[in-house]
Amino acid sequence: MAQSFFYDNQIRRFLLQFTRICSNFQIEYGREENSETAALLRVPVRYGDASRNAQTIIQENSRNSMPASPLMTFYISSLEYDRPRMQDPTFVSKLAVRQRTYDETTETYETTQGNAFTVERLMPVPYKLGITLDIWTSNTNQKLQLLEQMLTLFNPSLEIQSTDNFIDWTSLSVIDLDSVTWSSRSIPMGAENPIDIASIRFSLPIWISPPAKVKKLGVIERVIASMYDAQGDLNDAVTNNDLLLGTRQVITPFNYGLVVINNKIQCIQPQLVNPDSNSKFAPNVLLSDSDLLWTAVIDLYGTLRPGVSQLRLEQDDGTEVIGTIVIDPNDSRFVLFDPDSDTLPQNTLDPVDAIINPLVSGPQEGLDSAIEGQRYLLTEDTGDGNNQFNPVAWIGANGRPLIANANDIIEYQNSYWRVVFRAAGAAGGQYVTNITTSVQYEWNSAGWVKSYQGVYPGGTWSLVL
Repeated sequence: MAQSFFYDNQIRRFLLQFTRICSNFQIEYGREENSETAALLRVPVRYGDASRNAQTIIQENSRNSMPASPLMTFYISSLEYDRPRMQDPTFVSKLAVRQRTYDETTETYETTQGNAFTVERLMPVPYKLGITLDIWTSNTNQKLQLLEQMLTLFNPSLEIQSTDNFIDWTSLSVIDLDSVTWSSRSIPMGAENPIDIASIRFSLPIWISPPAKVKKLGVIERVIASMYDAQGDLNDAVTNNDLLLGTRQVITPFNYGLVVINNKIQCIQPQLVNPDSNSKFAPNVLLSDSDLLWTAVIDLYGTLRPGVSQLRLEQDDGTEVIGTIVIDPNDSRFVLFDPDSDTLPQNTLDPVDAIINPLVSGPQEGLDSAIEGQRYLLTEDTGDGNNQFNPVAWIGANGRPLIANANDIIEYQNSYWRVVFRAAGAAGGQYVTNITTSVQYEWNSAGWVKSYQGVYPGGTWSLVL
């Protein structure tokens, strides 16, 4: 019956590790030209003892050539079953492995989960590997130099690792120095003058493993149905499911703050955050002197996936404004924010043309001429019932004055100005947009504040990769 076979180079890998251990020894070989510095020669190491054919080739088929030296050769001298290390031959170790998603385009691993496998590792077979290292030298001084380096390295053993695969439970081993033979020569010597060889014998307790069984998980990992969560939100339910399965991460990096203006978001250091600026009518200014790069922040946690990664901005009422982000191609200090319209607060009032101080500016006094439907949000009181403090610019047809308070919204109707939103006593939760700056404001019963644009201190926003 034919059986499949997989050659895994297990013994050969230990030999390669032994070669690397012995490949960087040097000897002094005279002096450097015009210098007192010793000339160092790296001693080559080869597998296998020098056979007659190999030696003949090295000597160029001539008896007048000297054997090549210095040289180190090693070979397997024994391979025995190590019965004292034998364990249950029928034991099977099962290990669950989950891969990270690999992007073949960028040749990098992403932060999301890829395929899942179960690896069944069968009990390996214990063996004791014997290796003999021959040191070929042309004089005693060379031999002493090499032995002095090697005998201090093995004191009396040295740990090695055949692979860097964390699933391989047999990769670690140790090389023990067992014995040293000073010379291969005998006294008295015969007519020939053989090259002097010192031999060192090592032993390695190794494992020879049968192939592991790798099974790809075929179970259902995720079920997405048209079911809402406890808060009646389908989108959050799906996202939280992703977080549970480890395919998404939610991070609030350090204690950094955010500045949100229109579709740009800048990440700033905590000491630069001024939350009170959200109550100002003027839009916040992106900090041109801040050098904090979004690429540096995101790389600490994973990879930004354009159109998938999100920023979540927590609002005072507990809701969140959610949008996808992408690094600004022109300046990596900013990300471009594309908010989900379903998560944005909806305007409850018609937009205003501008936010103004009625005591400083008015129609044809810094503003356009009054036309039907023009709307302004006021920052100061103007006029009263006694016809005092009524700027002339706001007087309408038939001398009708404008009597309004700070935070009121006025509109030009039928050739005169009238208050269409009176802030005093108005309930919170009213939203209006300033057409000039595209900033949306919320009336919280005490004053106007930016609805979602503005400054977010650390802990009031999160990054979803």
